[in-house]
Amino acid sequence: MVFSSITFLFVFLPLTLIIYYLCPQKLKNIWLLITSLVFYAFGEPMYIILLISSIVVNYGSGLLIGRARDKASPGMEKLVLVLSLVLNLGALGVFKYLDLGIALASSVAKLFGSTGFMAVGLALPIGISFFTFQGLSYVIDVYRGKVQVQKNPLYFGMYIALFPQLIAGPIVRYSDVETEIATRKITADMLGDGMERFIMGLCKKVLIANICGEMVTSLAAASKGGNGTVCMAWISAIAYMLQIYFDFSGYSDMAIGIGLMLGFHFPENFLHPYESKNITEFWNRWHITLSSFFKEYVYIPLGGNRKGVARQIFNLFIVWALTGLWHGAGANFIAWGIYYFLFLVLEKFVLMKYCEKWPTVIKHIYTLIVVLFGWVLFSNTTWEGLVTQLKAMFGIGVSFISGASKFYGAEYGILLIIFALFATTLPKKLYDKCPGVVRILLGLIGFGLSVALLINGSYNPFLYFRF
Repeated sequence: MVFSSITFLFVFLPLTLIIYYLCPQKLKNIWLLITSLVFYAFGEPMYIILLISSIVVNYGSGLLIGRARDKASPGMEKLVLVLSLVLNLGALGVFKYLDLGIALASSVAKLFGSTGFMAVGLALPIGISFFTFQGLSYVIDVYRGKVQVQKNPLYFGMYIALFPQLIAGPIVRYSDVETEIATRKITADMLGDGMERFIMGLCKKVLIANICGEMVTSLAAASKGGNGTVCMAWISAIAYMLQIYFDFSGYSDMAIGIGLMLGFHFPENFLHPYESKNITEFWNRWHITLSSFFKEYVYIPLGGNRKGVARQIFNLFIVWALTGLWHGAGANFIAWGIYYFLFLVLEKFVLMKYCEKWPTVIKHIYTLIVVLFGWVLFSNTTWEGLVTQLKAMFGIGVSFISGASKFYGAEYGILLIIFALFATTLPKKLYDKCPGVVRILLGLIGFGLSVALLINGSYNPFLYFRF
């Protein structure tokens, strides 16, 4: 079940909120746990056991670490932490990376004349990367003494399974909501802000991301059989660049909005990343909770920048290889992570002293071009597809323009410019200056248009479900 679906908008969410507000305080978390499990089971009935197992393992790990600390047994604390890491990362490895490992083993076996191995073909459980990281953050923070042990299993289960951020983030660490799990207060302002934020996210997803996705699909179909052009390849790349931003940031906005309606303050996940002036700034604005997780739990424990330049570069390589791998068990994702590692190292140790002198517009153009080609690498799951798109973008073996590309340029060009403007802070600044009545009216119009498109259209994917 996705947030941008009629079932969620008019059945699941209203029923959940109405009963939640009617529940006494002691029952609110239990109700949220039940509805969250139902939400997950709606899309992944077979893997509900995996989610519950994650809850049990991490809840038990926290309790055991707490008891070992009470008995002044640091060795036992560390043993429990290691076992928790093995179980969490082991489950993630089996369901997400087993076939990648088999493929690599098969390649090695074929070098020695063997026939290789057959892929298992396990279906990827939705949201496994997100709820696994949340469970890990809790256990590690308990071990570090940063958070208190949660002794109520229902409360902890609610934290892991909480449906707004369960399947696509933002990654909500236990420390982000520790005080709100037991007691939280929902004010009229929180409710209003939550509804407003949710509708903004819905509009991003349905009115922009879905339309950009249809553009990408249409252009891919039109480019088959050698009919592509330079213009069509660039329009497709730009459309995907906007699709993935509005798709994921829209979902994050909806999650944050629902969180507010339930009394939770989730961390921000996007801060207009396409306004960045370098790649370092881009990753301080894009998928902030993922970057924060890897910095807190991988980069700093590895030594960060405290052990010399060579070690710092090695640490950055590990972080960005893992960042790519986190997104999927494919060579394109790993290459995408290493691609950003190279640019970040290049910026930090070579380009930064020169970039600072560039005009602001040149900084923006440089950043957007690097990010655009990063998305080209990210979106092509096969080497053939990547080479074909890159050759088309650079005019190798294709014409610059054609009748079809003129048609697509005229049909999509103005829309893409408008969508690009919505990726900046300008619309938000103008919206914030509007009177309350105007903002309510805009929200109603946006919600109505979104629902109309959902009813009339069949294209409503969510890109980050597979990550």
